[in-house]
Amino acid sequence: MYDYVIVGAGSAGCVLANRLTEDGQTTVLLLEAGVPDDAPEIHIPIAFSKLFQSPLDWNYTTEEEAQLNNRKLYWPRGKMLGGSSSINAMVYIRGNRHDYDHWHELGNVGWSYADVLPYFKKAENQERGPSEYHGVGGPLNVMDRRYTASLSEAFIEAGVELGWSTNDDFNGASQEGFGRYQVTQREGRRHSTSVGYLHPVLSRSNLTVQTQTLVSKVLFEGTRAVGVAYLKDGVEQQVRVNKEVILSGGSINSPQVLLLSGVGPAEHLHSMGIDVVLDLPGVGQNLQDHTFASVCYACTQPVSFFNVETAENFQEYIEHQSGPLSSNIAESGAFLKTRPDLAEPDLQYHFTPVYYINHGFTAPPEHGFTIAPTLVTPKSIGYLALHSSDPMQYPAIHANYMSHEEDLRVLLEGVKLARRLAHTKAFDPFRGTETLPGAQVQSDEELIAYLRNYTETIYHPVGTCKMGSDKMAVVDEQLRVHGIEGLRVIDASVMPTVVNGNTNAPTIMIAEKAADMIKGVVIREAQEAQASSGQ
Repeated sequence: MYDYVIVGAGSAGCVLANRLTEDGQTTVLLLEAGVPDDAPEIHIPIAFSKLFQSPLDWNYTTEEEAQLNNRKLYWPRGKMLGGSSSINAMVYIRGNRHDYDHWHELGNVGWSYADVLPYFKKAENQERGPSEYHGVGGPLNVMDRRYTASLSEAFIEAGVELGWSTNDDFNGASQEGFGRYQVTQREGRRHSTSVGYLHPVLSRSNLTVQTQTLVSKVLFEGTRAVGVAYLKDGVEQQVRVNKEVILSGGSINSPQVLLLSGVGPAEHLHSMGIDVVLDLPGVGQNLQDHTFASVCYACTQPVSFFNVETAENFQEYIEHQSGPLSSNIAESGAFLKTRPDLAEPDLQYHFTPVYYINHGFTAPPEHGFTIAPTLVTPKSIGYLALHSSDPMQYPAIHANYMSHEEDLRVLLEGVKLARRLAHTKAFDPFRGTETLPGAQVQSDEELIAYLRNYTETIYHPVGTCKMGSDKMAVVDEQLRVHGIEGLRVIDASVMPTVVNGNTNAPTIMIAEKAADMIKGVVIREAQEAQASSGQ
């Protein structure tokens, strides 16, 4: 019997496994449905899209999306140690301070920006050194890329040309402006939570890790979680806990396990033939995600990542872990407001010095580049539900993209601005034909039709086990499941609203903070923040 069972060895689970076993006494069993993270493609930064729709990917798809011409959208999620931190583009973004202050305003005490900043810093080893906003010595390495394409620099110059400022730290005093993204890499290799948090502590005698183990449900005595059932080599087994079960499967798997366990909307559970342990209507609801659309141009010079996998580039990477293969592809970007009255940016840009179409499955036919406006304040809300009581069957994902007309407006403005950026003097040496949406697509109606055909996820689903105290909340501010003893959810699914930017760093922060909550620790900087805000 273990003190804690953690379900999911992803971005949050690896953090928790490390922090909860630090004392050498607390016993933890970490269960992961996927495999070890030893495939070489995981660790070579530019190769991340090669992991998509591989055995290392859950390979989810949404149900038909009504506002996107009934397309079913592909959702990659990492199915290995490190989870999606082993499959993502390694962009280190925390979100906007207003995101966390809003969480606090919603009644989630202890989750304001001042409260969470110490945990971002605790997690971080910032190669630039410590500062008011950054920490050193943490398990997660954050660095400036070893390689940046000239096209990515042109994107930043284009923003300046149109009147915006540069920003060398999107996670510092201000989020707005154009700049290079920092990445979760170390010495030119991916630095996932598995590499940073889990691998260094695998020898701890109080930590047990099992891969290829699919948790099918939480076990209860009354409304107390006492263990989990799981499938290993096709055989169902059970394990019990002394203290708590922790679900860290992410925004799809965590609500799915709760529903399979009888915790969720009673009517839905009855329809699936599942005995109800607790009628908790918010499980699987409140699904939020960021979407983007590619605006692509041919490049008139051979400076993109077209045919980047040359013998010369491989040799440079093998010998020095540098050169184009150390790139995360999404090299530079921006955060902008479409209206001056907004409290925070509603658009993020990801710039790639290559065509990025269809998640990278569509091979670039020529040298090109992509300016990708990304909606980071979505108002469209979706949900997740079971298809059946079979834990092997994927749940039904209803993202409801673009069901709120404001989301279309913001992305439409984003496409128009992307075109303006592409036609600056900074891109004059590189800009060829616009291949998407294409020069023939000009009116708002035509551009909206393009958005309905080409909008995709940028891989940031959150919110399906949201934190709060209202009737649709699933966990409280300590991330304990409402109405259940001995059960927490600790991953991106607890976000009440999606943060303004990439979600991996915030997920790691949530796990760092939750580990201290479980241990009854509040770090001094957080105590001072609470005191100064009158909490």
